Amino acid sequence: MNDNVQTLDNSYLASAQQRNRVLRNTYWLLALSLLPTVLGAWVGVATGITASLSGGLGLVVFLGGAFGFIFAIEKTKNSAAGVPVLLAFTFFMGLMLSRMIGMILGFKNGSELIMTAMGGTAGIFFVMASVASVIKRDLSGMGKWLFVGALVVMVGSIVNVFVGSSAAMMAISVAVIGIFSAYMLYDLKRIIDGGETNYITATLALYLSMFNVFQALLALLGMGGDRE
Repeated sequence: MNDNVQTLDNSYLASAQQRNRVLRNTYWLLALSLLPTVLGAWVGVATGITASLSGGLGLVVFLGGAFGFIFAIEKTKNSAAGVPVLLAFTFFMGLMLSRMIGMILGFKNGSELIMTAMGGTAGIFFVMASVASVIKRDLSGMGKWLFVGALVVMVGSIVNVFVGSSAAMMAISVAVIGIFSAYMLYDLKRIIDGGETNYITATLALYLSMFNVFQALLALLGMGGDRE
């Protein structure tokens, strides 16, 4: 009987250590992934390389590149190439974001808007991380609803690229902030509960949520920006 109890204790301890390791590695890699993102955004703004990527062309390049990188990350997540591929993806995402950042920087208070969006994204992440660490409820059922919500806003965003409605853009941005903030909570809870054991996959999920929240906040703030 004592041997069985000891075995269970050791198994639980090993499982807890693995969960903590995955969470710790995810946080480190997530922090590291922000550096190529900033670099990509700076390169894009400085060179203007993405200035011509508007409308349908920009959408095709973004979706093609993003899904191509996500496929490559999933294929390499268990190998030494996983981290470099993820970091290359975050550079690409920064590059794609540079067009919006360049437009925001054209406002008198552009730098302030970007910093506000960054602060808002960080604040949402820390709130979701705090909630995930204390909540006891099983959130696994949220996954399918969040996926449906993400598909709806993605389709809405694609349609609005061609429609160009400011009201629709505002509604989509608000929806994106809500859905991907919830995704942060969902993904963090999965890591804490041991449902995600690969830190590269975990980092990718959290990075995408943070990227979408930041972009949506920036779009909302940009609507009230002061033009030169």
